[in-house]
Amino acid sequence: MATITRVGFIGAGRMATALAKGLSTGFTSPDHMIASDVLSAACESIAAETWIRTTESNAEVCAESDVVILAVKPQYLREVVTGIASHLQSRHLLVSIAAGITIADIQACLDTERRVIRVMPNTPCLVGTGAAGFALGGNATPDDAELVKRMLATVGIAFQVPERLLDAVTGLSGSGPAYVYQFIEALSDGGVRVGLPRDIATKLAAQTVMGAAQMVLETGEHPGALKDAVTSPGGTTIAGIHELERGAFRATTMNAVEAATRRSMELGS
Repeated sequence: MATITRVGFIGAGRMATALAKGLSTGFTSPDHMIASDVLSAACESIAAETWIRTTESNAEVCAESDVVILAVKPQYLREVVTGIASHLQSRHLLVSIAAGITIADIQACLDTERRVIRVMPNTPCLVGTGAAGFALGGNATPDDAELVKRMLATVGIAFQVPERLLDAVTGLSGSGPAYVYQFIEALSDGGVRVGLPRDIATKLAAQTVMGAAQMVLETGEHPGALKDAVTSPGGTTIAGIHELERGAFRATTMNAVEAATRRSMELGS
């Protein structure tokens, strides 16, 4: 009989709720998950949406879990980790989704070396289409990495990277949804500019972005090749692409990823 992994969340906000929902689809069951939060409203919300148990005690989460997911805001993480240090045992795997707090920062708050994995998720995990990167601490094992990858697969896709590249993950997929929202808004504005009603323009824009992304993922073809397939000589698409190039669309997007990565590094230091 397969061993059931017990998962605990310290912090019961939107990311914890999304992960709990995903994990309930086959990784584990609500009966084997528990969450704590200082806000009773957060506990009530995650319980209502996921049917998992809640508590006010972080120590109880540790006692009832094998994997402890640290889902608190970065400014509170060190205090939380220090507070649970004496309640952690060798069985525990700590998984942090707090931005900017390094594995070394977490280990420094513990009374002994523990298995730690740091994750950089993004907000589309709230709708099951997240894109995440994760990095292993020195004591984490290949089995731990596989476990976390399977957990994150319940809410999207995930890739293991060296911790030094998590800032790049932040700049690309962590901040990337905001860039895409701006692009969808701009597409919608363009549709309104040429006569479409706003509601129709926005839905067409969002569906177009979603469909194009799905084409990249499902076909495995290079985005440039997919772009060429809809770009006829002298046609409408190449006219639009020409305008994007005149506005340095690709270079500006690359610069945005680079700027967000630099800012993530600054915040982490």
